[in-house]
Amino acid sequence: MSSHREQFFFGHGKVLLTSEYYVIDGASALALPTTLGQTLTVRYKKSYEPKLIWKSYDSNGKQWFENTFELWRFDILGEDKSEPYLVLQDILRNARKLNPHFLREEVEVLVETKLDFPLEWGLGSSSSLIYDIAQWAYISPFELGSRTLGGSGYDIACAGAMGPIQYQKRATGPSWKQVNFYPHFQENLYFLYLGQKVKTSEAIKYYQSLENSNKLKTVNTLTHLTEEIIGATDLSEFESLLFTHENIISKELKLERVQNQFFQDYWGAVKSLGAWGGDFALVTSSEPFQKTAEYFKERGYKTLLRFDDIICRDLRFNAVAAVEALSENEVIQ
Repeated sequence: MSSHREQFFFGHGKVLLTSEYYVIDGASALALPTTLGQTLTVRYKKSYEPKLIWKSYDSNGKQWFENTFELWRFDILGEDKSEPYLVLQDILRNARKLNPHFLREEVEVLVETKLDFPLEWGLGSSSSLIYDIAQWAYISPFELGSRTLGGSGYDIACAGAMGPIQYQKRATGPSWKQVNFYPHFQENLYFLYLGQKVKTSEAIKYYQSLENSNKLKTVNTLTHLTEEIIGATDLSEFESLLFTHENIISKELKLERVQNQFFQDYWGAVKSLGAWGGDFALVTSSEPFQKTAEYFKERGYKTLLRFDDIICRDLRFNAVAAVEALSENEVIQ
């Protein structure tokens, strides 16, 4: 398509490290944006038959999604009207409701999206898409997300964050701040791909179906634990806090810890992330990477990612830390 205008948008993926499930009800959570995300490129050209052509590509460059929409009501022009296309149609229609001027020109529009991570990894293909479309339509990504995805909104916040954030859903709206979570023991932290896809919406339904009279107490406890995990000074303290966190969620949700299920003889901590039993788990290890990877490989788990390889790091905090360290040294001298 020859174009006279082009736009480019990018949203980060996400990892929810603490307060899974309870972040919906106001627990403070530690969430980590990933360097891997999703790009959205838009090209326009004048046309007397306005339409939107949408193509999506996976991390290997293989096209997995294509359809065409008219621009009046975003009706699907292609024959395939299965769920993925209806979901996108719903997002586009809600974007139009939030900005009535969105895609009102007489143009043919080509949109191409590209994921940096495998689709099955569950690192935020939906939330990064919501964020990208909201930037394109000049609307609030949180408003668009609440009308379509639902959930707490932490993943939307991650999509636009430059580093780890402490996120909280409040009655007045989402609240978050970037935090200095880059522990000196980061080389001991990994992400293990479990390969067991869990639908977030189903996990939330299960959580909300439980009669939990301790919910407010649990929200407060997890908020406090999140603060402690962010401030952990060594690996053993960090692991102890993770075990405490897992035990609380396991008891309240009546779910078995993933470590008890599959890795009882493992020497470090294995913590579920997001919907329990799903895509990834956080793994700690005091052993070399090769030995750690071999342990999981022997049990059929072949994808172990280093913390440093996929988590965004806000370099501004390191600059502040360097200045503070220099000041301390000057005082000591």
